[in-house]
Formats: sequence, structure tokens, C-alpha cells
Amino acid sequence: MNNPLINPGIGTFVWMLVSFGILAFILIKFGWPMILKSLKKREEAIAKSLNEAATAREEMKSLVAHNEELLRQAKMERDEMLRNARIASDEIIEKARAKATEEADRIVDTARENIQYEKLKAMHELKNQIANLSIEIAEKLIRAELSDKPKADTLIQKELELMNLN
Repeated sequence: MNNPLINPGIGTFVWMLVSFGILAFILIKFGWPMILKSLKKREEAIAKSLNEAATAREEMKSLVAHNEELLRQAKMERDEMLRNARIASDEIIEKARAKATEEADRIVDTARENIQYEKLKAMHELKNQIANLSIEIAEKLIRAELSDKPKADTLIQKELELMNLN
């Protein structure tokens, strides 16, 4: 059991201690400041990232609020446009209705005038037909009366006397 790894000798132990001391000194003198410096940079980078994340979060909240405001305004504008469109369509419908009513009244008035004109025309034609029929009847009656000679002479005498009186 004389294994130098398990039971080192005093000389080996001293040289190991001296080597470890030199290594520790080199690490403490040159390595430790670099490690601390890189840890400090890492800490600053993490702090900076956290600050940027907080700033980004605040900006996102601001953007969300701004977007909500824009959405609310867009809805209001849409509602206003719809309201104006309804008003405009109601006005157009009302104008069309008024124009249609006016046109219907004009057509009715024209029809009434045409009816009155046709009525007067029909009455005039009826009077003419009645007059023609009356003349034909009178003519036939006069022929019948004048076919008898003595009656015709008497009738002519009466008519002449009436003319002389007037």
C-alpha cells in the first residue's frame, strides 16, 4: 500500500501545496478580476434588458390604450356615417315620395280634365244626334202631314199667318 496517490509523501505534498498556491495566486491576480468584470457586464446587461422590457411593456400598454381609443373613434365615426346615411336615404325617400305624389296628382288632374273634355264631347255628340234625329222625325212628320193636300194647305196658311204677326 505504498501508492503515492493514496499516501503522498511530504515532498509531494509540499510541491502540490506550492503549485496550488501559485495557481490560486495567478487565478486571483488575473482571472478573478476578469470573472468579476464579466459578471458585472452580465448583471448590467440583464438590468438593461429588464429596464427595456419594462419600457416596452409600458409602451405596449400605451399602444393598446391608443389602439382602443382609435377603435372607439372609428366606431363613433362609423356610427355617425351610418346615421348620416340613414338621414340622407330618408330625405331621398321623402323627396321621391313627394315627387311621386305630385306626379300622381298631376296625372289625376290631367285624367279629370280628359274625362271632363270627353264628357262634354259626348254630350255635344249626343245633342247633335238628338238634333239630327229630331230633324229626321220632324221631316217624316211633315211629309206625312203634307201628303194630304187639304191638310197641307191649312198648315201653310197657319204658318204664314204666324209669320205675318211676328
